[in-house]
Amino acid sequence: MSDFGAHAHLLANAGALDPLMLRIGDASVVMLGAADHGTHDFQHWRVEITRRLVAEHGFSFVAVEGDWADCARVDRAVRPTGAEPPAPAAALRSVERWPTWMWANEEVLGFCDWLRRWNAGHDRRVGFHGLDVYSLWESTRAIVDYLRGHDPAAIPAAVRAYRGLEPPARNTAARFVRAGLEPGVVGLLTYLRRHAVERVGEEFAAWQSRDVVPGAEGYYRSMVAGDVPSRTLRATHLADTLDRLLEHYGRGAKAVVWAHNAHVGDARATAGPVSPGQLARQRHGADSVVLVGFGGYQGTVVAAADWGEPPRVSAVPPARAGSVEALLRGSGHERALFVFPRVDQPRWLTEPVDHRAMGVLHEPDGYEETVLGARYDAFCWFHHTTALHPLHALSPEREPAAA
Repeated sequence: MSDFGAHAHLLANAGALDPLMLRIGDASVVMLGAADHGTHDFQHWRVEITRRLVAEHGFSFVAVEGDWADCARVDRAVRPTGAEPPAPAAALRSVERWPTWMWANEEVLGFCDWLRRWNAGHDRRVGFHGLDVYSLWESTRAIVDYLRGHDPAAIPAAVRAYRGLEPPARNTAARFVRAGLEPGVVGLLTYLRRHAVERVGEEFAAWQSRDVVPGAEGYYRSMVAGDVPSRTLRATHLADTLDRLLEHYGRGAKAVVWAHNAHVGDARATAGPVSPGQLARQRHGADSVVLVGFGGYQGTVVAAADWGEPPRVSAVPPARAGSVEALLRGSGHERALFVFPRVDQPRWLTEPVDHRAMGVLHEPDGYEETVLGARYDAFCWFHHTTALHPLHALSPEREPAAA
């Protein structure tokens, strides 16, 4: 695997993204990933790519792996209609549900300020939306709170079950069923979702189909039961929301998606269940969809030690030998963009390798096997990454940087 340097482009500035812009061409969906939810470098370059897509390729909206209601406030701030519109900073700081740092951070705020200025000077105004109407994070927190009063011993298993990158723990289902908790948990989550729909009101109905609450109930029932298909249901839901947004924006609409690598990448290149990236390729055609993964060798990250705990800056140790993140050090760059050839790919793009993946928790030893050239169309790699900058306070505890 000595030829990856031939496909590497030094990421020095926004102009270095030209090879990716050429690859994107007339694509209508560009999905930009991240190996975790707390790295500055991933978010910074997602912003740089998106700004060029908006300014040069006429993209219509940004859709993120975030709650619909939270992002609706951000959308009103970047596409103001009133005499005294809310500022993006106020909209982002109003995000209070854990994990707040995913989107309430200085990197996203800088982009939203730019987008607001862009929209003020152009007739074609660009929106900002959340894809997750089922509100996974709020729902998971509600389950934990519910269990505190009904079956505290089940909390660790429930937390393990609902981490986004891990397969659900089937022993959790057994606990819920034995304790008779499943109806209560499903009822609670459906109640929360119904009231969330009512809070958004007509605006929500204008964007989403009217079967969201019944659909959410099926999703929650599957999630609580510990079934693997619950992840498939969520992936399908995210992809369906994206398609409804494209339809709403009308003919010629183009979408930029910001989400975790697990959602952006084509799941057929892994052992995991279906992903929104895979569904986008299947629905819109591979030529109309460009999937971009992100990864780093070592550095720091904002993450929580456990579910619901405050975030802190933690070390990301050097990547496992033989992993994607370790192999790409051979490019000779500190940070590089790799645009993959469509055909005649080299071996390092066609053979299974380990690929690091963290979520909101600090789990730097989490890896999944993947075929890089089948999972993504391009990849942004960084030798040393730094933690992003949340708008809300971090825990005073800070782990030392990786050596």
